[in-house]
Amino acid sequence: MAQDYKENVKLAYDTLRAHKLRSTLTVLGVVIGVSVLMLVGALLAGFNQTVVDSISSFGADTAYVARFDQGPNNGRRPREERMRKPFTLEDGEAIRQMCPAADAVTVWISQWEENHLVRYKDSRVTGIDFRGAFPNYSYVYANAVMKEGRFFTEAENEHREDVVVLGEDSAKALFDTLPASGKEILVDGSTFIVIGVFEKPQGGFGMNDEDRRVVIPYNTFRKMYPAAYENNIRIKAKQGQLDALVDEAREVLRRRRNVPNDKPDNFSITTSQEQVEQFHQIVGMVALAMIVLSSVGLMIGGVGVMNIMLVSVTERTREIGIRKAIGARRRDITWQFLFEAMALTSAGGLAGIVLTWGIVFLIRAATSMKAAVPMWAVVTGIAVSISIGLIFGVWPAFKASRLDPVEALRYE
Repeated sequence: MAQDYKENVKLAYDTLRAHKLRSTLTVLGVVIGVSVLMLVGALLAGFNQTVVDSISSFGADTAYVARFDQGPNNGRRPREERMRKPFTLEDGEAIRQMCPAADAVTVWISQWEENHLVRYKDSRVTGIDFRGAFPNYSYVYANAVMKEGRFFTEAENEHREDVVVLGEDSAKALFDTLPASGKEILVDGSTFIVIGVFEKPQGGFGMNDEDRRVVIPYNTFRKMYPAAYENNIRIKAKQGQLDALVDEAREVLRRRRNVPNDKPDNFSITTSQEQVEQFHQIVGMVALAMIVLSSVGLMIGGVGVMNIMLVSVTERTREIGIRKAIGARRRDITWQFLFEAMALTSAGGLAGIVLTWGIVFLIRAATSMKAAVPMWAVVTGIAVSISIGLIFGVWPAFKASRLDPVEALRYE
C-alpha cells in the first residue's frame, strides 16, 4: 500500500514537471489565496504584538482617568462630553486617600490648545507632548524609564524649579548624539535645564511613533500656565487589585462629581487590559473579512484545478485504459488523480509561503512593525492548499476511475 502511494506521488510530480506553464497558471489562485491568508496572519500577529506592547508600556496594573470617553471617536464629541467639568488636583488626592486598592496616584496637567515649541540653538522640535507632572509620575508610568540622567524630585516640584525631562526622540532632535543632561533649552520661550532623558517605549507602528515627551514639574507648569485646567489622573493598583481599584475610584469620582445613581459616569476609567480587549475585537473583525477575501482566491484556484484535472483526464484516457488493462484498480486511478491535484495545490501553497516570507521581510526592513509569519499560519497555509486539491480533485479522480477500460483503449 505504501509503495502504491509513493508511485502515485512520483507520477503526480512527473505530470507537473511535464506541464510547467499550465500547472503554474492553474495554481495562481491558490498562491494568491494562501499568500493573503498567511500575510494577514503575519501582519495581524505583528500588529497585535506591537499594539499590546504599546498599550502595556503605560503599565498593565494601572488605570487612566479622563473626563472624555476613551476609544474610537468619529468626528465631533457629543455636547454632553464637551460640557463635562475637568478634573482637579483634589480629585486625584481624594482617590489616593479613599481607595485602599490604590498603590499610587499621579496627576499631570497639559495645555493641549497650544502648539508648544522646544529650541536648542538652531535646533527646534514642535508637536511635542508637553505636560507638568508630579515626581511619582516615573513610578506610576511603566514607560517613564530613564535612559540618561534622572527624574525631578519633590523639592524641585515644590520650588517650581525650571528643570525638564525629554523623550528620547526629542533629545536626539535637539542634541543629536551629544549628552542632553545639563544643557539649557527653551520651552515656549522659557529657559529650562535638562536633567534626564526617557528611554523610548516599546511598541510603535513604524511611523509617527516618535517619543516627543517634554515633562516638567507640575507646579512649574502651573507657573507658566496659570489658566491651565486639563488635569489627567493615572492610578497604579496594588498587586492583583486592579478591578477593585477601578470600582473604588468610580465610586469616589461619582460622589465628587455629583452623578445621580440613575445616570451614567460623566468621566471614563480605562485600563490597559480593556484597551487590549477592544483592540482584539477590531482585529477579529478584520481577520474575518480578510479570511473571506482569501477564500475567494482559494475557490477560484480550486475551480481552476478541477478544470485542468478534467482536461487531464480527457487527454490521458488511453493511458487510463492501459493502466486498467494491466491490473490497476479503480482506487489506484482515483488516488493517482487525487495526488496530482494535491501535488498541484501544495506546490501553489509552498509558493505562497515563500512569497509571504518575502513580503514580510520587506515590511520588517521598511518599518519597525514586528511582523512575522507564525507557525500556525504556515501549517494552515499548507493544510488549506492540500485540502483544496483534495476537495476539487474528487470529481476528476472519480470520473477517471469510472472509465471503461475497453472504451478508454479505443479513445484517440
